[in-house]
Amino acid sequence: MKLTLDEYSKKFKMSKEMIGSKLRAKKLSHIVENDTLYIIVEDTPQKEETKTVKKVPAKPKTTVAMVLSLYQKENQQLKEKIVQLEAKIDKLIDDKEQMLRDEMSKIESVYSKKDEQLKQVLELLNTKLLVQNREMIHDVEPIQKSLDLEEQNKIVELKEYLKSLNIEASQRKIIKKRFLAVYDKDVRVIKQNGKLYLDFAKYDYSDLLE
Repeated sequence: MKLTLDEYSKKFKMSKEMIGSKLRAKKLSHIVENDTLYIIVEDTPQKEETKTVKKVPAKPKTTVAMVLSLYQKENQQLKEKIVQLEAKIDKLIDDKEQMLRDEMSKIESVYSKKDEQLKQVLELLNTKLLVQNREMIHDVEPIQKSLDLEEQNKIVELKEYLKSLNIEASQRKIIKKRFLAVYDKDVRVIKQNGKLYLDFAKYDYSDLLE
C-alpha cells in the first residue's frame, strides 16, 4: 500500500518532521512517482479483536457511619497538626522574646557602664570646680604683721571688730555664726589662719552685722 506524506501522517498520527527524519534514516520504504513521494506500507490482515469484559467488583455502599468515621479521622489529624503548629509558634515566640531580653540586657549593661563613667567624670569635675571656687574666693595673701596703719584700718579681724561694737556676747556669737554660714559662698568673708577678716575698704557688711 502506498501512502502520501499527509496520508501517512494522519494514519499513524506522526508529524511530518518525524516522518522526514525516518525517511532520512532509511527506516521507511518509499518511492517517487510523478514528483510525488509515496511511503510503502505493508498490508497486514486485520485481526479480530476479542473483547474481554472484565468483571468490576462491586463497590461497597457508603454509609453514614463510614462518612462520620472518615470526618472524625480527618478532624483528629487536623487537630494534631494544629497542636504541632501552635507548639512551633510558641517556641518561636519564646526564642524571639529571649533574644530581645538578651539584647536589652546587653544595651542596659553598656549604658550602665557609660553612665557610671560619666558620673565619675562629672563628680571629678565638680570636685575640681569646688576646689577652684574656694581657692578663688579665699585666695588672699597672708596678712603680715608689718602692715602699715592705713592697711590695718582697711582689714579688721571679725572678733576684734565685734568687741569694738560694745554689744552683748550672745549677739556677737549670732553675728559670728552668720559669717561662718556664708563663708563658703560669700567672697566678702576672708578666712586666714583660722580667723575671719573683714575688708571694709572693698565691701559692705551691713546685711551680716545687723
